[in-house]
Amino acid sequence: MASLRSFVRRTSREVRAVDDISFAVEPGEVVGFLGPNGAGKTTTLKMLSGLLHPTGGEVDVLGHVPWQRAKAYLRQMTLVMGNRNQLQWDIPAIDSYELNRAIYRVPRDDFRRTLDELTELLELGSLVHKPVRQLSLGERMKCEVAAALLHRPQVLFLDEPTIGLDVTMQRRIRGFIAEYNRRHGATVLLTSHYMLDVEALCKRVIVIHHGRLLFDGNLADLVKRFSPHKTIVVELGDDAGGPNGPGGSGGQLGERDFSAFGEVVTAEEGRVTLRVPKADTARVTERLLASMPITDLTVEDPPIEEVIEQVFASGPTESERENERAPVAHE
Repeated sequence: MASLRSFVRRTSREVRAVDDISFAVEPGEVVGFLGPNGAGKTTTLKMLSGLLHPTGGEVDVLGHVPWQRAKAYLRQMTLVMGNRNQLQWDIPAIDSYELNRAIYRVPRDDFRRTLDELTELLELGSLVHKPVRQLSLGERMKCEVAAALLHRPQVLFLDEPTIGLDVTMQRRIRGFIAEYNRRHGATVLLTSHYMLDVEALCKRVIVIHHGRLLFDGNLADLVKRFSPHKTIVVELGDDAGGPNGPGGSGGQLGERDFSAFGEVVTAEEGRVTLRVPKADTARVTERLLASMPITDLTVEDPPIEEVIEQVFASGPTESERENERAPVAHE
């Protein structure tokens, strides 16, 4: 019945994947493009790379309109998607590289120099001579990145390039992106759910949610604006006693009660983590040092993941979300 009803009287709804987003990126910048799943990040990158044609608005990249797909533009940009493959599965990566060389009409001497440089930076070694199907995920991702950069693009759109990789491989990819940016002055727009990628590479971040721009500025300003707290980590001497119940029940460690100093996040094994308002940080730190047997004390900004959650929490209002969910009937 549901299928028949949909066939006779179909209803649909309009979802604005990207809605009135405006920003500019300067040459040589590395910018983090953040948002939860479904925020519109990949849609934006596909428009910037010319894969999607927007229903409205204007885009200019290197003096070109991306969806016109001019050859002069395509030779200067690249799009790397961590969950998409461009290398042929059953042949060595080097053969796919030769195909890219022909497509982009890269002179052979330039191709060889670039490939040697990428092989050194990414530590490809003999990997390029193995069939792609025999490579691990991390090895394949390194080869994918090299394939995307053989024509020396000046603009890199990177959509979660470290997704699914182990910590060591993530660090190598991050190091490579930073070095490529330094050597060639390339502009990078990076999306990632791994905040270490963003912290290591990006001074500036753009945050979108439900297709709308929430923040555009320095990463440090993002922390200041959306996190009114500091984290104080305290390590105590041996006479502090063990935890009072799992995790330091009630904010206590042994006989000592830390709840009077701030919100107790954890309290275990001689270590207490407190969350306090920024304005009270100096006063609370002074009280702790004067009244507790402290061997070490650290004041930190909250993890960037917590800050990003606060940004998402300040997203579109409920009425705006209702408008997005409202069905639109079409004849």
